Amino acid sequence: MDQEEPEPPPHTHTHTHIKEELWSSQEREQLQGLEEADNAKFPFTPVPVTSEDDEEKAQSSPLHQRQTLHMETEADGEDCGGPEPARNSHPHSLLQPETEDQTGDSSEPETGDKKPFSCLVCKKSFTQSGDLQKHMIIHTGEKPFSCSYCEKSFTSSGYLKIHQRVHTGQNLHSCDQCGAAITQQSNLKRHQRIHTGEKPYSCDQCGAAFTRQSTLKRHQRIHTGEKPYSCDQCGAAFTQQSTLKRHQRIHTGEKPYSCDQCGAAFTLQGTLKNHQRIHTGEKPYSCDQCGAAFTQQSTLKTHQRIHTVEKPYSCDQCGAAFTRQSTLKTHQRIHTGEKPYSCDQCGAAFTLQSTLKTHQRIHTGEKPYSCDQCGKTFSQSSSLENHRHVHTGEKPYLCEQCGETFSERGRLKRHQRVHTGDKPYSCDFCGKTFSRTGSLESHRRVHTGEKPYCCDQCGAAFTRQSTLKLHQCIHTGEKPYSCDQCGAAFTLRSTLKKHQRIHTGEKPYSCDQCGAAFTRQGTLKLHQRIHTGEKPYWCEQCGKTFSLSSNLKRHQHIHTSSITLTMFVKTCVFHYRVGSHIRGYKCTNRCSDVCCPV
Repeated sequence: MDQEEPEPPPHTHTHTHIKEELWSSQEREQLQGLEEADNAKFPFTPVPVTSEDDEEKAQSSPLHQRQTLHMETEADGEDCGGPEPARNSHPHSLLQPETEDQTGDSSEPETGDKKPFSCLVCKKSFTQSGDLQKHMIIHTGEKPFSCSYCEKSFTSSGYLKIHQRVHTGQNLHSCDQCGAAITQQSNLKRHQRIHTGEKPYSCDQCGAAFTRQSTLKRHQRIHTGEKPYSCDQCGAAFTQQSTLKRHQRIHTGEKPYSCDQCGAAFTLQGTLKNHQRIHTGEKPYSCDQCGAAFTQQSTLKTHQRIHTVEKPYSCDQCGAAFTRQSTLKTHQRIHTGEKPYSCDQCGAAFTLQSTLKTHQRIHTGEKPYSCDQCGKTFSQSSSLENHRHVHTGEKPYLCEQCGETFSERGRLKRHQRVHTGDKPYSCDFCGKTFSRTGSLESHRRVHTGEKPYCCDQCGAAFTRQSTLKLHQCIHTGEKPYSCDQCGAAFTLRSTLKKHQRIHTGEKPYSCDQCGAAFTRQGTLKLHQRIHTGEKPYWCEQCGKTFSLSSNLKRHQHIHTSSITLTMFVKTCVFHYRVGSHIRGYKCTNRCSDVCCPV
C-alpha cells in the first residue's frame, strides 16, 4: 500500500487550485459520495479530481473556486503558514466575518466574489461559514473520525473512508508494472512515474527535476535557505515538518519502531528496516566493481570510494584523509583526547558510542548475534562474521610479504606490523609500545590491577576475555581445533597452526643476523638475545641475569633449597644443595650416607 505522507509547504495563502502536495496518498480529497456521515455538520458538495489535467480544467470553474475550500489537508495546519496554536475545543469562537462593518449574513456571502469569513489564526478567508468551520479543525486538532482497524483518526468521514481502503482492499488501483495497490487514481499516476522516469517539475535555479510539485518546493528551500519548522525545545530549524517531528524524538526519547525479532527500538522506520537485515542477512546493495554486498546504500557509496580513492575529508592537524566526515570527526578525537561516551558501571570512557554499547555487553553478558550453523553467540556482529569463516574456511585477505591469509582485513593489517615493526600504541605508565590497541589495553591492566573477565565456574579473574575463554576450556575440556594429519586436538586455532608446522616443516620466522629459522615468533625473539646479549630476567637475591625466564627459575632453586650438605673430599670442603648434588656431582670417593644418600 502507498503509505507515504508528503510534507506540504508552510505558506499556502491561495486555494484557487488543488495542490497535490497537500494530500497524503491515503487521504487525497476524493469525496464524491463519501461525506454522507458529516454533511449535516459541514454541508458542501465535493468536486472529485482524478488527475492533474482535471485539476487544471476545473480551476476556471466558479464551482471549483468555492468547493476546493473543502479539500483541506490533514497535515496539522501546515497550509496555513503559521505555527499551530493551542488546541481550542470551540472552533466557532475563532470565526470572524470579514466585512467593512463586521456585520452580515453569517452563512451566505454578500456577493459571489467576496469571502467574508476569515480565520483569526491564519487570516485565511472563506465564502461560507461552514467552510470556515471545517477549516478551523486544522487549528483545533479535532479528529472525530477514527479507524476501527488501526485507530488512526481523521477530521472527516471522507478521509476515513479513503484510508480504510488500505485495510479492506476495496476500490484500489493497481499498477500494471509492479502490481502495487494504490488507494487513489491520482496517487497511481504519481506512482507510475517511478517506472516511466517522468519528472515534470524542475527547479529554475539548478535544473533538478522531480516527480512531485511538493518535492520541488521542498528542494527550493535549499536555495532560499528557508527553514519554517523550528523545535520549541532547542530552536533547531528544519525545511520539512516531518524532519522536525523526527528531531523532536531526541527530546522525547520516543522510539516508535521496534524489531519483532530482538525488541530493539528505533526513532525512524528506515533505521528499523536496516537493522532487520542483521536478522535476515539481506544485502540488497552490491558494488559493480568487486561484487561486495551491503545492507545500506550509504555504506555502498562509502565502499565505492575504495575503488575511486576518493577521500574528501581531511584532518587539519595531521593531514589524514577519510572517505566519511563522521570518520574524520572520530579521528580528530585522537588529537583532542575527547572520549564523550562513558560506562555508568565501571567509568570506562570511549570515543565512539558504538564502542561503549559493545563494552557494556561485558557487564550485561548480552550476546545478540548467533551463528546459524553451530548456535554460538557473540556480542558483536563483526565477531559473528569472523566466526562464520571457521565454517566456510574463507580467508580473502592475503599478506604480500609472507603469503599468509586472513579472514579479516583488520587482522591482515595487524599482521603486517610483524613485518614493518610498527608499534603505534604506547603505554602512558611505562612507555612500552604495542602494535594493537587491544594489547595496550590488556597491558595497562598490569598497572591498574583490573581483571574484568571472571569465570562463572571457579571465580578466577583475568585481564583479557581471550584468556578467560582459554581458561574455561579447563572446565569444558573443549578442544575444537584438530590436526587433519595426526588428529591432535587443541583449544586454540593458533596452537593448531603452530603444531601443523611439525608436519609441514615450515619455519616462517628467520633471524636477520645468522639466518636461523624457527616455527614460532616467540622462539625467534628468544634466539635473538644470543646476538643482542639481552638478559631481561634477573635474580633478586644475587643479581645474576638470564636470557630466559626458565633459566632464572632453575637458578632460584640454589637460594630456595632448605638442605645444605657438607662434603669432605680430600682436603677441600664443598657445600652443595641437595638438588645440585644429585643432578651434577658424581661422587667417586667413599663418603657417608648423609652425603650420598641411597
